Amino acid sequence: MAALSALAAVFIGRFIPTQEQRATASLCAEFGALRQGRLWLTLSAAMLIMGGVLATYSYITPLLTNRAGIPAGAVPFVLIAFGLGALGGTTTGGRLGERRPMVTTITAAAATALVLFLMIPLSTNAVTAIVLVFLMGLTGFAVNPVVTALAMRFAGDAPTLTSALTTSAFNVGVAGGSFIAGAALDSSLGLTGPPLVGTLIAVLTLFPLIALAVRGTSGKSRIVAQRTAPAHALDDISAQAPSPR
Repeated sequence: MAALSALAAVFIGRFIPTQEQRATASLCAEFGALRQGRLWLTLSAAMLIMGGVLATYSYITPLLTNRAGIPAGAVPFVLIAFGLGALGGTTTGGRLGERRPMVTTITAAAATALVLFLMIPLSTNAVTAIVLVFLMGLTGFAVNPVVTALAMRFAGDAPTLTSALTTSAFNVGVAGGSFIAGAALDSSLGLTGPPLVGTLIAVLTLFPLIALAVRGTSGKSRIVAQRTAPAHALDDISAQAPSPR
């Protein structure tokens, strides 16, 4: 992983365009950015979508082996399918979200909830289970680059604290979703507990996203970047930062 990270750093340094540097924001400005309701809606969506996906993914092995009948030795290959789906979702979400962020995130979140729900009845077949694991990564991770870019956009000239909070929101979702799913796995729901929990959390993701879409289409609450940086730079952030190009 260290070697791959070093290699990635070389490509990032080579291909990410140079952008105009902005003045360092004060601590008051950083905390002042947190007064925006749209930012908290975005962070909530980031937390919930990861909570839904990881609630299922954290316990995917027993589902694949004991329910779908996939040999334990083949599980890593299924996880590669999830990784490919996540890579495709991140790339596709970043590109589509550049022009239509709310349509992209709402559609992807709804599709994630549907995929997780279908995993309950259809995970008894190995082929459908593998397809659903791939789609779980594809749809779930399509939301991430868009909400990350929107959070940075809403932060305006105080992105440092917001960047940290966005990462924290994803991790809180991972921890919380996995914890609840673990309790469901130990309950009478058994192996279908984690995907059921994931479905419910993914559905909850729609609420902050829809609220954000409503606020973003009404007058003063439109989803626009603060003009503390050039417009083209903000467009670059929303298009490039989230997706591995």
